[in-house]
Amino acid sequence: MVNGDSLNYFVHESSYVDEGCQIGKGTKIWHFSHIMKGCIIGEDCNIGQNVVISPDVVLGRNCKIQNNVSVYTGVRCEDDVFLGPSMVFTNVINPRAAVSRKDEYKPTIIHRGASVGANATIVCGHELGEYCLIGAGSVVTKDVPPYALMVGNPAKQIGWVNAHGDKCATLEEAMQND
Repeated sequence: MVNGDSLNYFVHESSYVDEGCQIGKGTKIWHFSHIMKGCIIGEDCNIGQNVVISPDVVLGRNCKIQNNVSVYTGVRCEDDVFLGPSMVFTNVINPRAAVSRKDEYKPTIIHRGASVGANATIVCGHELGEYCLIGAGSVVTKDVPPYALMVGNPAKQIGWVNAHGDKCATLEEAMQND
């Protein structure tokens, strides 16, 4: 799909947007990306190069999806979510090529303001709390509390961050700057 004068969002000429998508005003979809049917993308989002947004995904307002990210069916991102370059979502716990498990997709919720670092993996069926920060390369295998700073494989909480991403000594301190 090529960006037209009647659209209130931008789509690079090398990208595809399937029919039946809702895309908010001011959103930009860059090179070689595919936005699949039934997804909802909020206003002012930025979808980087080589991104796939699968059917029925929901992205809130002002989400930033960096290059080489696949956002699979079952993922819902609230407003102001950042997904770093080449981070990975899963949507099935035990995939097998010879076994169809499309009825077993597990939902993954990324709450408002959360950030996921480059090359991190988010195992399906979990929630990432608001304003949490997942370090680059981390593997999230359980729910993440709001404002938590998580690193490692499996990801473990090593501290707290505020809404601006600054390290804080306590959860209370992190929440004060919200």
